[in-house]
Amino acid sequence: MFDTILIANRGEIAVRVIETARAMGVRCVAVYSDADAGAKHVALADAAVHIGGAAPAESYLRGDVIIQAALDTGCRAIHPGYGFLSENPEFVDAVEAAGLTFIGPSATAIRAMGLKDAAKALMVEAGVPVVPGYHGADQDDDLLAAEAEKIGYPVLIKAVAGGGGKGMRLVETAEGFATALASARSEAQTAFGNRDVLVEKFVTQPRHIEVQVFGDGRRAVHLFERDCSLQRRHQKVIEEAPAPGMTEEMRAAMGAAAVRAAEAIGYSGAGTVEFIVDGSDGLKEDGFFFMEMNTRLQVEHPVTEAITGVDLVAWQLRVAAGEPLPARQEDLSITGHAFEARLYAEDVPAGFLPATGTLSHLSFPGDVRADSGVRAGDTISPYYDPMIAKLIVHGENRAVALSKLRRGLAGTQVGGTMTNLAFLGALAGHEDFGRGEVDTGLIGRELDDLIAAPAPLARHKVAAGMAALGLFEPPAQAGFSLWQPMRRSVQLNWQGDVVDLAVEVLDAAHQRWHLDDEVVEARRRGAVWHIGGHPAPQVGLAGGVATVFDHYGLPFEVVDPLARASGSSGDGNLIEAPMPGLVKSIDASVGQSVRKGDRLAVLEAMKMEHALLAARDGVVAEVMAQNGDQVEAGAALIQLEPEAEA
Repeated sequence: MFDTILIANRGEIAVRVIETARAMGVRCVAVYSDADAGAKHVALADAAVHIGGAAPAESYLRGDVIIQAALDTGCRAIHPGYGFLSENPEFVDAVEAAGLTFIGPSATAIRAMGLKDAAKALMVEAGVPVVPGYHGADQDDDLLAAEAEKIGYPVLIKAVAGGGGKGMRLVETAEGFATALASARSEAQTAFGNRDVLVEKFVTQPRHIEVQVFGDGRRAVHLFERDCSLQRRHQKVIEEAPAPGMTEEMRAAMGAAAVRAAEAIGYSGAGTVEFIVDGSDGLKEDGFFFMEMNTRLQVEHPVTEAITGVDLVAWQLRVAAGEPLPARQEDLSITGHAFEARLYAEDVPAGFLPATGTLSHLSFPGDVRADSGVRAGDTISPYYDPMIAKLIVHGENRAVALSKLRRGLAGTQVGGTMTNLAFLGALAGHEDFGRGEVDTGLIGRELDDLIAAPAPLARHKVAAGMAALGLFEPPAQAGFSLWQPMRRSVQLNWQGDVVDLAVEVLDAAHQRWHLDDEVVEARRRGAVWHIGGHPAPQVGLAGGVATVFDHYGLPFEVVDPLARASGSSGDGNLIEAPMPGLVKSIDASVGQSVRKGDRLAVLEAMKMEHALLAARDGVVAEVMAQNGDQVEAGAALIQLEPEAEA
């Protein structure tokens, strides 16, 4: 076994690898960028090396700098985690040329599966079923459009390199093909440095089921399947294992196909073979098709660990150190059911836009596994994936595990940034999901209900007001005189609506709150406040925001009375950056007439492209940014002429 390894990654996967490696007696070296100097993975490692600036190209993608850091710190191997350099065959070659071990598959295996078109051809040879489509090298626009017509709409345009939904577009009709193709190519070029695409038939009621494989370069086993059908914008949201409705016959067929795929390329280490499954008529042995192989550990690997009892990172270290596979296929079995939910910093009502912010509060229930690379006080930056944590639960069956997931989400507390926590809670509580009736279109069909904002109750408003005025503490500690009732007021902002509250502090254990036509009593019973007869929820106050930790977190902005009259109201004329990012393109010019819905600019943030659209018909009055600008959230990009002049 290695005595020291370097982890060429950051965040929750770096923390995950450190935890297992340290338990095996292996010393861990972390690397970090300017933005990660105080990060959790840096604090947990035995040593840490600074590798450059905040942008990935200046740090986590600098393979030569990372290899030198490993050599300088006495490492014998490098674990790539996932993302960044994990599926870069040139990096693997460089690691081995430096006399180090790459904890993962060979460069040859990565190359074989790295381009989706070549991988599909290889799978056909190995007897693995594939989705009908065009996977050729000729990338002429007209040819691709003609192939799409042959396949029949709807089709998927997919980047031949990479994954994660980047460079992927669903096209419903021929009229939308050219625009979708240009957009997919642009995003693929940015994410992977390769603009080539393939075109595939879109399965109309698809399920995304993947099989975990593990090889030692000679033979491989599978560790059963995961269902990753709950997706939005082709990115996974909640994963589970095993797949609902899976039969033993189909499990055996999919597992055997996945093992054939792994053994066909002499695969070593952890990998995932992803299948698209036709769920229109139940799960059948002839209804699954190879989609791609991820030649690395997957984000959702914990659900496989939960149902098999296998530590996949430990297996990675053992096989990379030269040991044979730790188990035979007949040694592996499924116990119970597991779910994983991905908690992100996101503005869900705004279209799941990545969010930033400093985590003023972060806590998880004790009965869930929370894989996280951040702590309270850490900042979610615009440079990396905005994941806060993965919440993993395991139960004796699906119903028990789902109940644990719902409780775990309800008990998770996050303050300081917008999150998708309420969305996850709504999804976990959805009736179709509860019955196991899942497909990749479920979120899209039910989106309005899933993102409906919770309605705060009077006691939530009062709790926020108490926190804003410091009234959870006895009046003497809060600066009040004890000999007479005191009256104070506070104004809160709830999603654009102003909430006016006034309070009479009657004594140290009694407050009377007035809001609209309602009067709410707050009384202290021992050490616990009760509001309107209910125990007061916890509240976090930071940065002028009081977050009530109920209903998945209710953030109230505390209005500064000195600033109430200084705000400006938007008139729809100004197009602003919704988040920090890079201006990828400006698609409008001064004097140009635009219509509502026209694309005016593209902003690249957190590894995704976001189109900024005109909110109304109008004429461009001013362009205030240019291609390549790095902008902050709220930066003015394009100004339209006032409607009266348009």
